[in-house]
Amino acid sequence: MKDIASWTEGDWIAAIAAVALFAVLAIGGVIATRKSEEFAGHPRGLFVLFYAEMWERFSYYGMRALLILYLVKFWLFTDSDSNLIYGAYTSLVYITPVLGGYLADRWLGQRKAVVFGGLVLALGHLLMAYEGLQGVTDPAVKQADPAINAFWLALALIIVGSGFLKANISVIVGQLYGLRDTRRDAAYTVFYMGVNTGAALGSILVGYLGETIGWSWGFGLAGIGMVLGLIIFMLGKPALKGKGEPPAPLAKKHEMMLYAIGAASVTVIWLLLQYIDVIQTMLIVAGVAMLLYTLYEAFKLPKEPRERIFAILFLIALNPVFWGLFEQAGGSLSLYTDKFVDRGGVPTSLFQSINPIYIVLLGPIFAGLWQWLGKRGWEPSAPAKFGYALIQVGLGFLVFVWGAGTNDPAVMTSVVFVFLIYFLHTSGELCLSPVGLSAMTRLAPLHLASFIMGAWFYMTAVGNFVAGKIGEATGGEGGEMSKAVTLAVYTKIGWVTIGIAVVVLALSPFVKRWMHLDTLDDGADGLAGGDEFGIEAQEAGMHPELKPKA
Repeated sequence: MKDIASWTEGDWIAAIAAVALFAVLAIGGVIATRKSEEFAGHPRGLFVLFYAEMWERFSYYGMRALLILYLVKFWLFTDSDSNLIYGAYTSLVYITPVLGGYLADRWLGQRKAVVFGGLVLALGHLLMAYEGLQGVTDPAVKQADPAINAFWLALALIIVGSGFLKANISVIVGQLYGLRDTRRDAAYTVFYMGVNTGAALGSILVGYLGETIGWSWGFGLAGIGMVLGLIIFMLGKPALKGKGEPPAPLAKKHEMMLYAIGAASVTVIWLLLQYIDVIQTMLIVAGVAMLLYTLYEAFKLPKEPRERIFAILFLIALNPVFWGLFEQAGGSLSLYTDKFVDRGGVPTSLFQSINPIYIVLLGPIFAGLWQWLGKRGWEPSAPAKFGYALIQVGLGFLVFVWGAGTNDPAVMTSVVFVFLIYFLHTSGELCLSPVGLSAMTRLAPLHLASFIMGAWFYMTAVGNFVAGKIGEATGGEGGEMSKAVTLAVYTKIGWVTIGIAVVVLALSPFVKRWMHLDTLDDGADGLAGGDEFGIEAQEAGMHPELKPKA
């Protein structure tokens, strides 16, 4: 046990995070034991979902903070290969909610889907704690260890579990309130705070244990967190008041069949993770098919709804650009921070908590800013906000490169510039993610609403895969990251993205006209019930897993 006088900055950060987590748990215990049906003016079920989701995000983001480092330092993959695996993993996390949401909407119901997803997630996180050969320094021998299959299986379980849980738990939040209940916005704000609280605390505590004590300790804590979240959700069933149940009575054999589909999808994902080129081909083919289908549907519509779909396609096409750069955070930027940043004793994984902390701090400011500008008629259009988002994410890389100064690997980059790049990327995220999801729900024709939302998340998945390809380039020809090559890549993507942003801003007035905002209503041309979908989408967009940090 360390003497407190010898604690590093990382030790202090982890200790503070542990105290914060204990305080959150204490408050949760008070709420859970209350007999009244409401707390702070909201149904008690909201706080059941808050804590269940907080623990799920604790597990997911804690594991994500360690993943790239675990691939490089334990499994001895090259930096390039590690970035590719990371990109493939995060892209699949964004695709599986299509399956989980579809099965829940049609047959299973959201509550049972969340329970199944939670069980699969817990198994995946706990399996991550299983390590293979220790002390092996030969990458070929290490990666030939049969335990690598357990690692691929753990990732596949987490991907499929997220697909069943993430989309559906957000839906239950909306079901607790009537469509015109004025508390809905506040409810999703509370829920969103749980998302980012879990993400921040998980990145700190799971990352700290994994890097300072042992990988299995960190991943094990992530698994325990997921189990706690699942227990809270299951014990809190009475507080949900029957929400999230199947749309029609479901026979036991049919329910088991749906679970079997989920289990079979784990096998498919397990194979895909080992053949990344197949994922790339799948993304391209499916993306082209979705584009052609969207255009086919668009040209069957009258002028205004058709042009709204053109505006949607313009916005969706920018998703891979933004997320391809933004998601360097968990890949190449994390490796650069580990190798070339003066961290002052703080474990690398703890820096993954900066984004969710910024989200909590900046989210209300941006919401207030848009409202203030809107009242004066100064609020930028959605396409313009996308342009500003791209400027900020590109500028973040250029500022970071400027701060690094020299290509000499012996000269460490100041940690200040890590905070700056995360600040610019987070402010960019708040200009794009919630804005984009809100635009999808406002502009999509009723009969294409779910398809358009799926296309949005699909292109976010493409962006995560692009992030892996960019990260692969930072490894250069030998596959090992060098400071010079990484800064050169960051410079190039920074300037290219700002160039794209300038074009987007120039085109934004034309795209805004395509949106026909002055004639939008809740009729056939717009999204009927848009309030329900819009609020949920805004919550999801506040962080990319859904980021959910989705």
